[in-house]
Amino acid sequence: MSDDSTALVQIRDLHFSRGSKHIFRGLDVDIPRGKVTTILGPSGTGKTTLLKLIGGQLKSDQGTIHVDGLEVGKLNRRDLYALRKRMGMLFQSGALLTDLSVFDNIAFPLREHTDLPENLISHLVLMRLHAVGLRGARDLAPAELSGGMARRAALARALVFDPMMIMYDEPFTGQDPISMGILLALIKTVNAALGLTSLMVSHDLNEALSISDYAVIISEGVVVEAGSPEQLRASESAWVQQFLQGKPDGPVPFQAAAPDYETELLGASGGLH
Repeated sequence: MSDDSTALVQIRDLHFSRGSKHIFRGLDVDIPRGKVTTILGPSGTGKTTLLKLIGGQLKSDQGTIHVDGLEVGKLNRRDLYALRKRMGMLFQSGALLTDLSVFDNIAFPLREHTDLPENLISHLVLMRLHAVGLRGARDLAPAELSGGMARRAALARALVFDPMMIMYDEPFTGQDPISMGILLALIKTVNAALGLTSLMVSHDLNEALSISDYAVIISEGVVVEAGSPEQLRASESAWVQQFLQGKPDGPVPFQAAAPDYETELLGASGGLH
């Protein structure tokens, strides 16, 4: 874990449930400033839910989440919206507005939340589009973009307010190798060039870890292990090694919990007579 002076996000004793299902059971996580951090874990462990809790879209049942010293759960609506302007979000789908051009998609947050003159908005949008290599696609509709281009346009929109942090929800899903390589380079370069903090959720382990400074593995509502990619790969935990290497056999069972197989089969066959 990072110490308090270097953590942009501090999560303590986080509990969150959906109905009877406990997603988090006392989660403690620190997200270091100025680094690329990846949240890893099996499907259904609440990785995307964690991003929503950090952004204040969901409220925890117990515990605290501090972002840059502000306790998210205690902010009023105005202060929460102000904080969100400092946190860019790259959604898994890209979430571009289909009726607007690429240029207008990037300009939309500025037009909606500022009183900037149109010529200044134009300059800011073109700068962000140039940064992601899409200045030449400014007049295209989202439907005319490839999957990789749409994800880059969404990244340009996430950068338009000069945020302190960007959260990425499965940024590499559905990307071909070239598009994935471009996104990997962009995330790392943008983070370093703009002094951002990047928080990423991903199932693409090798790709995500290749650009991460820090990684956190969560399962069953708590942190299993955290550290640099090198520290995780050197872990002596059989669970961590099974997860990182994708092994079918190990502490994580292949079969869901069920009655004894032979007993159930015999019982079922007995019922046929």
